[in-house]
Amino acid sequence: MSKSRYQNPDLAWDLNQFNQRTRAMDFVMRFQSTLCVYSPTVELLYSTYEILFPEEQDAKLVILPDKDAYYDTFTRVSSTCVKPTGLYIIPGELISRSGLYLANVSAGRDLGSRQIPFASGLRAIQTGRPPRDPFLPVLTKGDLREFNQSWPVLHLHRVYLPGLTHLSELDRTNMGKAIQEKLESLLVEDRKARVA
Repeated sequence: MSKSRYQNPDLAWDLNQFNQRTRAMDFVMRFQSTLCVYSPTVELLYSTYEILFPEEQDAKLVILPDKDAYYDTFTRVSSTCVKPTGLYIIPGELISRSGLYLANVSAGRDLGSRQIPFASGLRAIQTGRPPRDPFLPVLTKGDLREFNQSWPVLHLHRVYLPGLTHLSELDRTNMGKAIQEKLESLLVEDRKARVA
């Protein structure tokens, strides 16, 4: 693969800071088909992509959008409308449980007082949101982090649809549906992991 395929700096994530690099790689791969990725540099939201770990890009995770899935790439998504949530997806193993959990992390890099099973936590958040401003989590560069020098966690950003007034109602609706559909597959995957 040529280096020219990886020109967007938002799509090349450095893994050098991870002590448990393989664990981080395995963790992030769980989200390839379940969370959209946002690039502020080009204001694009990618719904269909592949995560690669190319040898010529030492200690890098590279997100390669599917160039044929133009209908799954959303344009003109202003960075002012992609906001940090303060919520993290953590592996249950971090708290001696199975599956995925939602948690907050304090400024001192400690887990917050509550860790909620991912599916029920996400449903509770979605239920509390007004229909015109749903909770639409996405990933962006810097969201994959290491906790306690051993566990990978994912910070979530969210798309603020009401702010995208320059987009048509149809474009906003399609973007929201794409993010929701991927989330549903993550909920199904998490349920299977808890049963296994």
